[in-house]
Amino acid sequence: MDLRLLSSFLAVVEEGHFGRAAARLFLSPPAVTQHIRRLENDLGTQLLYRNPVAPTPAGERLAGHARTLLAAANAAMDDMADAVRLDAPADRPLRVGIMGHGSAELTPAAINAYRRARPEIRVELRQLDFTEHVSALVEDRVDVAFIRPDPADERIATDVLTTEQRIIVVPESSPLADAREEGLRVADLGGLPIFQVPPHTPRAFRQYLYFHCQAHGRSTDIALTPQEVLTGVVTGRAAGSGLKSFARYYAWPGAVFVPVLDAPRDSTYLAVRADDSDPEVRIFRALTVALARELGPRISS
Repeated sequence: MDLRLLSSFLAVVEEGHFGRAAARLFLSPPAVTQHIRRLENDLGTQLLYRNPVAPTPAGERLAGHARTLLAAANAAMDDMADAVRLDAPADRPLRVGIMGHGSAELTPAAINAYRRARPEIRVELRQLDFTEHVSALVEDRVDVAFIRPDPADERIATDVLTTEQRIIVVPESSPLADAREEGLRVADLGGLPIFQVPPHTPRAFRQYLYFHCQAHGRSTDIALTPQEVLTGVVTGRAAGSGLKSFARYYAWPGAVFVPVLDAPRDSTYLAVRADDSDPEVRIFRALTVALARELGPRISS
């Protein structure tokens, strides 16, 4: 039996409300509703009355079993955590690298979930610039990193977290800004100058930046961070490119975010060193991937 389904069921029973249960679990209400439906389908019986929310007789019985099973699972996790603590170097933090806005809402959700699961481990957040797509991990400056796109590097292992529509960022005065509602196509970008990145930036990121096409104009300006890109955009020096969620995190006055309709959708990733056996990295990775299954589709829409 899937313990996640039991956890959602028990939260609804204890809160008496789907929305409050979802907030307690850091899930969306539709996700919790889907968990309850799956559990009812698996067991072949109704477990909850919906209005008002209350357990059915079968649900009352399951609630007791759920508490026992979840308590046993938590006890097992605590026991393993003790074993991990004995093996781990004293006071070693988990260093989390974040490129730009990371994987949108999924990034803080994953970090908070890890902090709740492993409160005794310090978490250090480190902002990565565009050149640190691979180097921050390879040079052991971070342990996990939220990056885009996939570096396709054998030294790095990755998990897809979100997949989104591509956008360009132009100043309000640009003729392309008029297409903010209906969107543009890659061919419409023509010689649009897009910020350059330093020569040592990994090739995968350069291809992503230019929509995997060499035809776009290159600005003489170099940008290393989203803030530098946006400052250059609103001052008319060049355009930027990114993912749809970028607009939610960097809503700068004077910057317009235009969808690129026929550009391949691109993804954000959680990256770790391929040979890293650190149990804390494995725990963070497992939590993040589980949350991506719940939150990723909403972020990507």
